Amino acid sequence: MKTYGLIGYPLSHSFSKKYFTEKFLREGNADHEYELFPIENIQSLPGLIDKNRSLCGLNVTIPHKINVISYLNEVEEAAEKIGAVNCISIKWDEQNVYMKGYNTDAYGFESSLRPLLKPQHTKALVFGDGGAAKAVKYVLKKLNISFQVVVRKETKKAILYSDITPEILTSHKLLINTTPLGMSPNTTTYPDIDYALLNSDYLAYDLVYNPLETAFLNKASANGADVKNGLEMLHKQAEKAWEIWNNIP
Repeated sequence: MKTYGLIGYPLSHSFSKKYFTEKFLREGNADHEYELFPIENIQSLPGLIDKNRSLCGLNVTIPHKINVISYLNEVEEAAEKIGAVNCISIKWDEQNVYMKGYNTDAYGFESSLRPLLKPQHTKALVFGDGGAAKAVKYVLKKLNISFQVVVRKETKKAILYSDITPEILTSHKLLINTTPLGMSPNTTTYPDIDYALLNSDYLAYDLVYNPLETAFLNKASANGADVKNGLEMLHKQAEKAWEIWNNIP
């Protein structure tokens, strides 16, 4: 049996388990399974690995994307630059294990964003500066898109929502929500900006995928903006993880 799984805490619901279980059934991989491993403390990881010798790969979610790095034998360059790992390949050599960390969020975000970009999307406002924003900022730098981070509590490298002037909003035509605002069950929440200033020049991208159209996307779309939710990003990062676990070039 080949086992894959997800570590994080809590794991009340998981896109990954449903996605990979259905994938294994669809592709006839009867000897594959995907399990949830809710570990509150990352110090439990070595024991988890030792008890599950059939493990071939793990996805990593909050709160362990950063603190898992110190438990890995190797980290790919992109994940190292981002400072977060959400995918681990696990190789066994007799009694020894070798774990390498990757960040497939960056791949998923970039490959879903690129086809939507237009010449005017040279500046972005990034709402939120948590773990999810790390991969977003990495991709924006890679694509030479300048960005301004917007947060609710004052920090040195970000501005507050109240600091967003009409001039700032009209000059930043790519809007990216990396926060849980609008996520079910809190579907009425959204980034606090002046949506009346938006038009067809704008692209609003929301990492949230439940619901498929958040209040943020609904308000942006109502004013003519192109919109995109995080579902395709999620699918693409999952498939990238599968490629990594199976050494598919």
